[in-house]
Amino acid sequence: MALDREAFRAALLAKGEYYHIHHPYQVDMAEGRATPEQIRGWVANRFYYQIMIPQKDAALLANCPDAATRRQWVQRLLDHDGYGDDTGGIEAWLALGEAVGLTRDELNSQTHVLPGVRFAVDAYINFVRRADWREAAISSLTELFAPQAHQSRLDTWPTHYPWIDESGYGYFRKRLGEARRDVDHGLQLALDLCTTAAAQQRALDILQFKLDVLWSMLDAMTLAYQLDRPPYHSVTEQRVWHRGLS
Repeated sequence: MALDREAFRAALLAKGEYYHIHHPYQVDMAEGRATPEQIRGWVANRFYYQIMIPQKDAALLANCPDAATRRQWVQRLLDHDGYGDDTGGIEAWLALGEAVGLTRDELNSQTHVLPGVRFAVDAYINFVRRADWREAAISSLTELFAPQAHQSRLDTWPTHYPWIDESGYGYFRKRLGEARRDVDHGLQLALDLCTTAAAQQRALDILQFKLDVLWSMLDAMTLAYQLDRPPYHSVTEQRVWHRGLS
């Protein structure tokens, strides 16, 4: 039997228990236990996710026949790539990278991106490219929990990590408002589209898949930056892993 609208909303929100803000790597960053290397590793690897988000949204738009949805969804792409006077979220993340001691060349070259992170992000992007646009939209519902993560960093990082230039926090401030707007749209879509028990369970499964992607990214970073076991650590100290395939 299908859940009523409020019960389905509650089931989606309950997935927040598995959001990556609860991963030990994120907890350590929030509580001041992260080293500069761990902060930089997170920023560099998360940058790969950031630059792929506009491609994800463009793929969704390409698959979406509904003009009203496209008119709203295209704003997400503009938020990241920039438009008019807004230089966009990718530029803001580059500023964060500089604030933690990385160069733009390091970030843009993806030299620090771990294969586990790349595989997880690519799995997400490939899912969206192949999926029905409605399922692709549901996969973005991890944004339900994103404002809490952004606010946590704004609240804790300046105290715990005074070495980070505060000019780098613009991304988190920018995304607070954007994420809340996106939450309203994405949640409304899910509630309107998923009215059968099968559709609701499929939505919960898709949301869990996206949560798995975000969690797996941090698992890879944990091995590399906390346990000192980067890829091929038992064979070489060189970064021999692939940088992506053209």
